[in-house]
Amino acid sequence: MQKEIEKVCQTVIKKITPKESERAKIETFAYELEKRVSSACKDFGVEAEVRVEGSVAKDTWLSTEPDIDIFMRLPKSIPRLSLGEVALRIARKATEGSKQVERFAEHPYLEAFVDDVRVNIVPCYKTERGEWLSATDRTPFHTDYVKKRLNSKLKGEIRLLKKFTKAIDVYGAEIKIGGFSGYLCELLVLYYGSFVDVLKEFSQYKRRIVLDMENFYVERESELELLFNEPLVIVDPVDKGRNVASAVQPQKLYTFIAATRAFLENPNLQFFYPSKTRAKKTEVLRKELRGRGSTLVFVVFGNVNAVPDVLWGQLYRSQRSLHRLVELNDFRILRSAAWSDEESVCMFVFELEDCCLPNVKKHIGPPLEKEHECANFLRKYVANSSVVSGPYIEEGRWVVELKRKVVYVCDLLNERLRDGGKNAGVAEGIAKALKKGFKVLIDEEILDLYSNNEKFAEFLTCFLSGKPLWLKTH
Repeated sequence: MQKEIEKVCQTVIKKITPKESERAKIETFAYELEKRVSSACKDFGVEAEVRVEGSVAKDTWLSTEPDIDIFMRLPKSIPRLSLGEVALRIARKATEGSKQVERFAEHPYLEAFVDDVRVNIVPCYKTERGEWLSATDRTPFHTDYVKKRLNSKLKGEIRLLKKFTKAIDVYGAEIKIGGFSGYLCELLVLYYGSFVDVLKEFSQYKRRIVLDMENFYVERESELELLFNEPLVIVDPVDKGRNVASAVQPQKLYTFIAATRAFLENPNLQFFYPSKTRAKKTEVLRKELRGRGSTLVFVVFGNVNAVPDVLWGQLYRSQRSLHRLVELNDFRILRSAAWSDEESVCMFVFELEDCCLPNVKKHIGPPLEKEHECANFLRKYVANSSVVSGPYIEEGRWVVELKRKVVYVCDLLNERLRDGGKNAGVAEGIAKALKKGFKVLIDEEILDLYSNNEKFAEFLTCFLSGKPLWLKTH
């Protein structure tokens, strides 16, 4: 098995390591962008130290996937609330004529596509180590820390881990993904020594993984329990009070663990180059929905006026609230999800055992030994118009059968979202979009949108399958 693993890894490394010509081209391009940002800073009268950071600076980027991070280290005299605004003006000027997308981490930054290369232009303060004024102040220190410890072998191992996490859809610390950042991948390889050793360690996951690379908490391990409660804790080697893995959602961690076990048992290229999801033809999907046996419910609404990171945070928060609402009204949810094309369409998807409930439900009251509670129960229900049967005694408890207030999930969602979901826990930006209009669609009613939106069609095909692509080879 070890030979098979090595063979797969060697094949992948050859593909994902940039050729010298490609590396030279990207390094020149990054240097030119650095100069353009420096020039824009001067045009706005802002004194800044401009640096290339991230995977290009560390030479851990994947061939044909060069994300370039340009950081502006700005003076501490710029007020915290103005940092993003100042940086965005500079970044827009430096990438004029390119597609620009405003992003948001702790503060706004700009993502631009310059000559088909994605470029992030990010502000931070020029601080000393440990004197952080914003979250991004650490990044130049991260770059320096990793670069000092790298060699050509480790760079290859890091590339393997990044490619693996991308292929199984757990790469990226942004809110939409909630996965492994590039820096996290680099630290894991630095600590364990190789891609395969990282996989072996995670494949044996039991309850929690905690790494303290710089031994900040030697003989003080109990403090880690108090400081960090996440299932994966990687103490930042440049900041002992930060968990590098804090953005990793449990579901992404568990997906990674399962994929490591599957790869080590059956190593093959599918874990690095999965088959592309092909949306099913509309008529095939129609037939599948009719024979599926569950009910798909879609809450479809329009664009939300928010940068992508804020949008996804609000979508996920609202999804959790609506999930609770539906369950509290006795509908049994199999799965739920949020989706958006980040341009014109957003939605929540719920797969239910059934969209319609019986008109009557059984409500169990207190046991007879609780005299006071029994008296209250009888006072409430003995002459209540919603009671269909009872109160009666069953197995030592008072019981009533009640008329349901809501029997159809569409009625529930239409009623509770009419005002934007104000009392249903819907996030503010989502609520504003819902107030402008929404539709609750059941099963085949989604097919018009499905046939006219390729991105959504791919998403729904994956959602209905439920099975990760890499599991096909296991």
